[in-house]
Amino acid sequence: MEHQKNFDKKPAEEFVEKLVKLNRTAKTVKGGRRMSFSALTVVGDRKGRIGYGFGKANDVTEAIRKSIDKAKANLVTLSIRNGTIPHDIVGKYKSSSVLLKPACPGTGIIAGGPVRAVMDAAGVTDVISKSQGSRTSVNVVRATFDAVESLMDARAIAQNRGKTLKDLWG
Repeated sequence: MEHQKNFDKKPAEEFVEKLVKLNRTAKTVKGGRRMSFSALTVVGDRKGRIGYGFGKANDVTEAIRKSIDKAKANLVTLSIRNGTIPHDIVGKYKSSSVLLKPACPGTGIIAGGPVRAVMDAAGVTDVISKSQGSRTSVNVVRATFDAVESLMDARAIAQNRGKTLKDLWG
């Protein structure tokens, strides 16, 4: 009797995984130096759901796998309107701050490394950003996520005020 495998099943959500920073650290022990690695990754479905993770291990692939698992466990939703964000926002984490501004279609993602990775994974096609303060990749990513979580959706605001979108925008 033949065994048939079900190949029709595919993952419910296909995520884009981006490695933002890979860091090697060395600890001096009796026998010499012991290397370990830390990885910062961003995952997203290019439809507005994104997450970030930070993993550490003695092996590069294990550190990356850990960080991707953590990123998938910590997903947030970003409201995207016509390929851009709804309004200007500043996100802060410790001494890093990230300014995100909506842009016209065709502008592209004008952002530095960590912010570009987050916006690309989220599916934003047009945005302008400026990173200020500390340039540490982990802090910049966390500041970007602070901004993303603070974004307001027009429908949610209208619903909270008890109005329609037409009343809100005039």
